[in-house]
Amino acid sequence: MSTLRVGLRCDAGPRRGVGHLVRCLALAEEFLARGADVTVFGTVERLDWATAELAARGIPLLPGPDSAAELVESARRNDLDVMVLDSYELDPAGAGALRAAGVYTLAIIDGDSRGQVADLYLDQNFGADLVGPNAGAGLPGLGSGAELPGLGSGAGLPGRLLAGSGYALLRDTVTSARPPVAPPATAVSRPRVLAFFGGTDAVGAAPVLTRVLVATGHPMDLTVIVGRPEIEAEVEDVTPGRGQIIRPVPPTTSLPALIAEADLVVSAAGTSTWELCCLGAPSALVCVVDNQRESYTRVVRHGLAAGLGELPELTAGGVTGRAARAAAARTLHGLLSSPQRRATLAARAWSTVDGQGRARVVGAVFDAVRAAAVPG
Repeated sequence: MSTLRVGLRCDAGPRRGVGHLVRCLALAEEFLARGADVTVFGTVERLDWATAELAARGIPLLPGPDSAAELVESARRNDLDVMVLDSYELDPAGAGALRAAGVYTLAIIDGDSRGQVADLYLDQNFGADLVGPNAGAGLPGLGSGAELPGLGSGAGLPGRLLAGSGYALLRDTVTSARPPVAPPATAVSRPRVLAFFGGTDAVGAAPVLTRVLVATGHPMDLTVIVGRPEIEAEVEDVTPGRGQIIRPVPPTTSLPALIAEADLVVSAAGTSTWELCCLGAPSALVCVVDNQRESYTRVVRHGLAAGLGELPELTAGGVTGRAARAAAARTLHGLLSSPQRRATLAARAWSTVDGQGRARVVGAVFDAVRAAAVPG
């Protein structure tokens, strides 16, 4: 087979966040490692570190087509064999149009296919493999090519679904930092806490959770990733308590190392959840947007991370808000004061995401493209 030419369509910025770009970057690294040519199509706004990540890997960044016709035209102009679609905003008809044009199409989804008709679907969220006729088949924790619910025969050939955290897309910097075993229980008088909420913290969660952490009254050395200047200003306005240090830092490519060094991580329940699991980080998660709710609920219910509730509740006024913040502070105090509780979360998380997800996804793409190239 000649060199595979792959396009990845995603966007990143202060409003959209960086989750789509980060998981596409993980796929790009795997495609490159297997000799493919890779191009990212999209907009990366006000994120110098993200564009530097692409440049460091020699991945071109071209303007992102939005409509079905524009996607097909870009695929033809760049002679693409494969297009990966990772967006909540693109015209859903784009996937079917690419397929009709002979471009193998992978749609990355988070529970909702949005009516896209692709060759392959990926839902990397924990528990996504618990739906469909083949749930539970194949590798532990993985769906085994289940037909995507909602796609009938009238939508063309049924799309194959790769589902579950066994397909989590993780970058080299994460997989290379994965410990050989889950981190053991370690007693410390002043735990190192890391708080981050996506590459841009689009919803402003960092100041809220910084105040909740301070309210625990427990000594800590707290590092807060601040995605924007206005977030940094709010975090700097929080007064630490006795034995507490608050250190705001800008987004960094060293995040996996910071995670590995932390005794506790507080984060949003987005794509970074799978990085935390892979690294065996004891974590407490906040559901910051609606499309995280289902995954957040599953992760907390299965003990992969502690749950701190939903951001709107934590920011609410009156009795409701005070009760939500007090409950979250109690959960955090319990984790800060109990090495065993942190170690239990770390062990469950570490055993759930093995870091090989992207290899499984790219392997499925190569297998399908090879099979399609065989006459008859």
